[in-house]
Amino acid sequence: MAIRVKLTKSPIGYPKDQKAALKALGLTKMHRVRELADNPAIRGQIAKVAHLVTIVEDK
Repeated sequence: MAIRVKLTKSPIGYPKDQKAALKALGLTKMHRVRELADNPAIRGQIAKVAHLVTIVEDK
C-alpha cells in the first residue's frame, strides 16, 4: 500500500531536522505530490512534518 503526500506549506523558518525530513520524503518543492511506501519509518517522518504536509486521498 502507498501513501500520497503533498507539501502544502513552506518549510522556510522551520528547524533543520524538519527540512531534512521533507528532503528524505522527496518533498523539495511546494505542491509536489509523492507516493511513498506505507511503513512505520515513513509514517514517523510524516508525523514530524504533519503541519507542513497533507495526505492526498485517491478519488
